[in-house]
Amino acid sequence: QVQLIESGGELVQAGGSLRLSCAASGRAFSYYAMGWFRQAPGKEREFVAAINPSGGSTIYADSVKGRFTISRDNAKNTVYLQIDSLKPEDTAVYYCAAVRSFTDVAPRGGYDYWGQGTQVTVSS
Repeated sequence: QVQLIESGGELVQAGGSLRLSCAASGRAFSYYAMGWFRQAPGKEREFVAAINPSGGSTIYADSVKGRFTISRDNAKNTVYLQIDSLKPEDTAVYYCAAVRSFTDVAPRGGYDYWGQGTQVTVSS
């Protein structure tokens, strides 16, 4: 069982930056692939980024490539999402997710554990 707690969301101006954090409880964090998703008002939840258990491989949604960076610190049981050049369309609740991985890949789906989310609001 893995529990995830996100933090770092806030109201920022367009062009600004944020770093979201997701702290995981439980054992064997380094065996889990981690992902970030977001859900804007009135829209479905969408994939943003993922990182494999060892931290050496990452994938991103096309809409965030070049602006978002996912990383992890397995010693701290934490995954991060650095968001630069924020746009109003980045406004959403951002969720952290985890899935046990046996192949050290970073998947776009199939996550088993979810946090409660952190709100990011970007003003124009």
